[in-house]
Amino acid sequence: QVQLVESGGGLVQAGDSLRLSCAASGRTRRTAAMAWFRQAPGKEREFVTNIDDRGYTYYADSVKGRFTISKDNAKDIVYLQMNSLVPEDTAVYFCAARRISLYGSLSSEKDYDYWGQGTQVTVSS
Repeated sequence: QVQLVESGGGLVQAGDSLRLSCAASGRTRRTAAMAWFRQAPGKEREFVTNIDDRGYTYYADSVKGRFTISKDNAKDIVYLQMNSLVPEDTAVYFCAARRISLYGSLSSEKDYDYWGQGTQVTVSS
């Protein structure tokens, strides 16, 4: 089993930056691709970005050019650097991990086996 714990959320102003972290523990050798999703109040959870086993990254159009996903394989931590934040980025951000390796843009919740509890990001105007 793998546990994912997110951190780094908070309240910021529009235009600010924030970096989220997701630490994996347990049988982390069983994690392959990892991703970030988010869920705004009253909306469905949506894909933000993922990084696959090759280190290739994929982004939703709404965050492309502003957000960057990266992974420290030695520490089993995935980061989400968020720049130029706007109020529409307000959401609970979830980290997700996949057990079996698969390349490409994995934008469906069904692609992932493990989920964190989420961290709140609030962007004020």
